[in-house]
Amino acid sequence: MAVEDPPAAPPPRQSEAGAGGRRTDKHGRRLEVYNEVLARLRSSAEISPAFEDALWAHFHRLPARYALDVNAERADDVVTHQRLLEEARDPERRPALSVRVVQVSRIIDGDMGDSLDNPDMEMVTSNHLPNQLIHPPPAFGSSSNLELLGLETSEGDVRSADDTDHSVHLISRPMHEITFATVDKPKLLSQLTSLLAELGLDIQEAHAFSTIDGYSLDVFVVTGWHLGSTEQLQVKLLQKFHKVEAQACSVSSTSSPSSEGWGGGASVPSTSVEIPTDGADIWEIDLKLLKFANKVASGSNGDLYRGSYCSQDVAIKVVRPERISADMYRDFAQEVYIMRKVRHRNVVPFIGACTRQPNLYIVTDFMSGGSVYDYLHKKNSTFKLPEIVKVAMDISKGMNYLHQNNIIHRDLKTANLLMDENKVVKVADFGVARVKDQSGVMTAETGTYRWMAPEVIEHKPYDHKADVFSFAIVLWELLTGKIPYEYLTPLQAAIGVVQKGIRPTIPKDTHPKLVDLLQKCWHRDPAERPDFSEILEILQRLSKEVGTDTEGRHKMKTGFLSALKRNH
Repeated sequence: MAVEDPPAAPPPRQSEAGAGGRRTDKHGRRLEVYNEVLARLRSSAEISPAFEDALWAHFHRLPARYALDVNAERADDVVTHQRLLEEARDPERRPALSVRVVQVSRIIDGDMGDSLDNPDMEMVTSNHLPNQLIHPPPAFGSSSNLELLGLETSEGDVRSADDTDHSVHLISRPMHEITFATVDKPKLLSQLTSLLAELGLDIQEAHAFSTIDGYSLDVFVVTGWHLGSTEQLQVKLLQKFHKVEAQACSVSSTSSPSSEGWGGGASVPSTSVEIPTDGADIWEIDLKLLKFANKVASGSNGDLYRGSYCSQDVAIKVVRPERISADMYRDFAQEVYIMRKVRHRNVVPFIGACTRQPNLYIVTDFMSGGSVYDYLHKKNSTFKLPEIVKVAMDISKGMNYLHQNNIIHRDLKTANLLMDENKVVKVADFGVARVKDQSGVMTAETGTYRWMAPEVIEHKPYDHKADVFSFAIVLWELLTGKIPYEYLTPLQAAIGVVQKGIRPTIPKDTHPKLVDLLQKCWHRDPAERPDFSEILEILQRLSKEVGTDTEGRHKMKTGFLSALKRNH
């Protein structure tokens, strides 16, 4: 289906952004960057009104953070992004691709020693400052996070207090910058990162933007390819991309629910979603008995409503008809298949589902306590140590049950942990969960980057221990009340976890047993991480120490209720 051109608003003139001083809001920043880019382009060439309109349309179709992140001094890079997105409109030219060598640089003072450990690193004296580098900087190279993740520190970077050499040096490292523009689709970012990994490229920085008219602009700074063969890299990237696309189309066109079941790349059924059954249970919802109330939340693929079914308070997960695809059907069928099989105090109870299109619904008990994520980050509430241990035990019990039934959740995070009216925490959202195959090993990346295990980020085979890593990040979140890696984008966090082995900083006053548990659970080697049965034993011993068995549970309930009252 053709995608319509975005509406091009009249471009603002420079006086609009500058009359009252610099604007600090996101929209104002977009205007500032647009005007700065336009001014730089005008300084070297004559610009037509039509080009001004097209440039503003480019900024308008991308999210505001594009203007916040892009290096406005590199006006030509903005034009390149605009060109690539326009080329991506033509199916014959997808993906539109640009590959170039860039120079990631850092200026420091003092003596760097006689040599640098990294052969790719170059030292330039004060007579050769950044504007004289052989290669341009990255399009988004102004980010301090790029220096953090992209530059490796050598011994020469460390200087003693009595160092008297105050000369200026520029430490630089050539890398490749790869920019893709194509039609946006689910799991595109996963496909691209996997493609780069298969070519032996290490991602040092990444920026992903979705346009308002259905396209995607993805920029990666990578190492791992010889600097003198950029054209060959571009050819390899295109070959690999088209091969992956062809394989995906082949799977989608040849698979069906009847032949592949819920696990294959199923084509879209014409009437209803086929879900394997043993005939022992019935999950189809009678729509006449299902009543919708208010909308609770919205996502990219669906909405969540509060409602009732046979007078029972329920949550109704609705898949938007316009977002239905073969992958969506597969995930929906998988979620129903798993949820109908699990029954545990610490797993959200499944009521039923509607599997006849266009009405694809999953109905569960309504969790009146909301998510742990909202409790921490929207209500700004915190947990005392006994509460943390109790919540961690609830999560561990639910996850231990799932793992005993060969189910890997794959997206364990505080947003998927819900609380009932008694403040019992339950594991929820099995949209990307999977039943382990006989080998117990899974492949393909899924989940949310901030909570994702390194082996999953790297598209390596993984097992249930990936959930244990995610649990560690959740436990840290309970301890601190902070979002993991809050000063990094999700992609930067993923790169840091894999490339640099970064982990969230554990507060100094954390209980020693929890420190030890965190370090075990987020260990780089999955084999070194404990199972949830072991985690439960550790937490149960700790619960006796901090008093959560009897008095602690009462405090937990009181603490929650008082906190909720304060926030209403």
